[in-house]
Amino acid sequence: MSHPQIKFGTDGWRGVIADDFTFANVRTAAEAIAAYIHAEEDPAKGLCIGYDTRFGSRAFARACAEVVAATGIAVQLAHDITPTPALSFGVRERGAAGGIMITSSHNPAQWSGVKYKAWYGGSGKPSIIAAIESHLGKPAPHAATPAPITEVDFLPSYLKAIESFADLDLIARSGMKFAIDSMYGAGGTILSNIFTRLGVDHVQIRGNADPLFPGINPEPIEPHIRALGEAVVEHKCDAGLCTDGDADRIGATDENGNFVDPHKIFSVLLSWVLKRKGWPGAVTRAFNTTKMLDRICKKYGRELIEHGIGFKYVCDYMLEREILMGGEESGGIGFQRHLPERDGLLNALLLANVMAEEKKTLGQLVADLQAEYGEHHYGRIDLHIPDAIKNAAIAKARALQPGDPAIAGMPILRQETLDGVKFYLDNPEAKTKPNAAETWILFRASGTEPLMRIYTESTSPETVAKLLASARPFALGK
Repeated sequence: MSHPQIKFGTDGWRGVIADDFTFANVRTAAEAIAAYIHAEEDPAKGLCIGYDTRFGSRAFARACAEVVAATGIAVQLAHDITPTPALSFGVRERGAAGGIMITSSHNPAQWSGVKYKAWYGGSGKPSIIAAIESHLGKPAPHAATPAPITEVDFLPSYLKAIESFADLDLIARSGMKFAIDSMYGAGGTILSNIFTRLGVDHVQIRGNADPLFPGINPEPIEPHIRALGEAVVEHKCDAGLCTDGDADRIGATDENGNFVDPHKIFSVLLSWVLKRKGWPGAVTRAFNTTKMLDRICKKYGRELIEHGIGFKYVCDYMLEREILMGGEESGGIGFQRHLPERDGLLNALLLANVMAEEKKTLGQLVADLQAEYGEHHYGRIDLHIPDAIKNAAIAKARALQPGDPAIAGMPILRQETLDGVKFYLDNPEAKTKPNAAETWILFRASGTEPLMRIYTESTSPETVAKLLASARPFALGK
């Protein structure tokens, strides 16, 4: 028996608060998780539960704890707001059977969600999520006496881990100044507290918890990150560092207040790790991420693995083989030697670490990459369109052949369909630029909502804008 209002996606179940995200449905999800642990894991290991700054998160987390404890599984419940990577770290460090995180990450304020974290400290694999879903609507075993619920602080051991991963002394000695933006989310004042203790000059904005996320979605991209750029310019900072609603994703601005997209952040971190650290392992990236990463890997002789869209693919590879780092388009970047999990707070510290070691602002680091590996510029639009139009657009895209003038009049060189429909295009501008980036555009339809995302990368911002302007009517069937 399934439950029509609860559907676990790649990282859990999300819903609109008081619509489908109700206490009754949250308890149903928690009971399914408890039933899964009784059936497939060791319930004696217990479960960890955390929550973010969203409306009712603490109460929803407590409801989950009570349901799980009633089945005889001991619960370690966060005593306060907790970043998702801290909860994931706690699951692994404490040897728990799994974890529940109440969050809807970067979604608007009216949304909340239930994320499941497996024993290894990362998102549940598809097989785990499918098993949890199979228990929806079915009663879990109940104990004669509920197991204990203990309130704990997941932060100290997590902070020790991320602080030892980055070179904090180097950051402290650099003399650089940073702006920090937690977007009213679970990142709170964590980075600011670290920098204060180190004596690092910085300013903090939006560090207070606010379930309304006033004026923004807590997603570290344009336009929501603009206040950080303004703070960087006003306070003459060398960079702005931003985390999303549950602090597992990173965003940034350079010293001029310009948005630095997650592709450039991934590229800056990868280039530095390969150049300065030499840590072993292959690199993974999602189908919709920058091809600059391929060029960096080629220079250093590292294997580059391209996979489907979603951090679950990164996690899967990290569980199977040696992976240096992996990431996705939306700012989720992970290091296997830390966790098979995204971590925006760690990556913010590492960006500051790179700047300190290279003695360069974030803008200078990005400019260096563009000069060495060719200019790579990126863009994305989201089209909220009916399923019929969305599906027709994908069918029309699949029918195009090499040589056809597809988007903005550029002939198709080849088509790839790993996750959506991607075209590599013959861009005449590329012939005028040294080491020009490949020009590509990707159409990807959401499998769960009436939404199509269009991603593109090319040799200039102007070409990116032209491609997206041409792709919109193509997708709408005009």
